[in-house]
Order: sequence, then C-alpha cells, then structure tokens
Amino acid sequence: MSDEQPIVLCLTGSLGMGKSATATLFAEAGVPVHDSDAAVHKLYDGEAVAAIEQAFPGSTVNGKVDRARLAALVLNDSAALARLEAIVHPLVSIGRDRFLADAKANGAPIVVLDIPLLFETGAERCCDAVVVVSVPAEVQRARAFERPGMTVEKFNAILAKQMPDAEKCRRADFIVDSSKGFDHARAQVRDILAVVAKMPRTRR
Repeated sequence: MSDEQPIVLCLTGSLGMGKSATATLFAEAGVPVHDSDAAVHKLYDGEAVAAIEQAFPGSTVNGKVDRARLAALVLNDSAALARLEAIVHPLVSIGRDRFLADAKANGAPIVVLDIPLLFETGAERCCDAVVVVSVPAEVQRARAFERPGMTVEKFNAILAKQMPDAEKCRRADFIVDSSKGFDHARAQVRDILAVVAKMPRTRR
C-alpha cells in the first residue's frame, strides 16, 4: 500500500460546457475518475431511495427515484433542494472517500474528482488543483438545448444555481476549452497532466 496521497485534480464546469466528455478524456489517459453525478444516480437507484421518498412523497417509482418527479419538486424551491442535498451529499462524500482510499492503496499518482457544483458547495477545499471546462456562452446554450426536455425555464433555473462561468475560470488552475473538438480538448488534458505530474505529492 502506498503511503503517498495521489494529487487530487477537481474537474468542474457549468451546464453544456463539455465536462463529462473531458472527464472521459482523463479516464482515457489512465487517470482514475470519480463522477459525482454518476454516484448520485446510483444512490437514486438504491441507497438513498427510502430517505428521499420519506422527504418527498411520490418521488419514487418501483423502488427507484423518478428523476423527473423529483426535479419538479425541487427545481424552484431552495428549501426543498437543501433537504435533498442533506440526504445525498453525505452519501456521495462517503463514496468519494472510498474512491480516494482505493486510489492511494493502488499507488495512483493523480486522480480526478468530477464535481459539477464544486465551488458552489465549497468542495474545492479537497483539491490540489482545479480544472474548469468552458466554452463561449452561445455554444453552451446551443449544447444545453440539444438535451431532451430542456426548456428556457429549466435552463435559466440551472444557471441560477451555478456560479458564473467567468468566476469559475478566474478561480481555476487550468481551463479546458471544449469548443474546438475532441482532439483539441485531448491535447489540453495531456498538457495539464504533464504539469500536474511534476507537482509535489504529500505524504499523509
């Protein structure tokens, strides 16, 4: 078992920026990636179902959270969203800690934590460096409206709870511009990993 912690790169980006595609590029490069969204979806199919149904009656169907029903209950209700986050976030944190422990045990030099609301939830405290994925606003909007069920109301509601892209980029250690295709983004990921590989790893 390694006695060194891996360098923790945190990956974030607003709706339609290409964050998930960029996470895939890090995984392709051999970096272990923890996907917070995927972890939440897994919880919605199992561990968190009972607590969510208790807090939001009618939000589950056949033993799983119905995401559309749940979204309708919390989208414009900050108190309801806070109740949901109080259920889900601690469970996601437990899974993330398990992921980091496994990465350390396996001697991984670098890991990526894919966290959509990184700055909004203060999770950047657990990062050695932050990567923000960004595109121009018109590209973001076009991508967002390619998603099934996207409406102007939903788009605006999602953006309202996300830190503005310019502020995320200001706080970033690295920025990936995903507007110029996969090859360009892949080259940026490679460059980031080359820099990060030279960062000192801390012994814990």
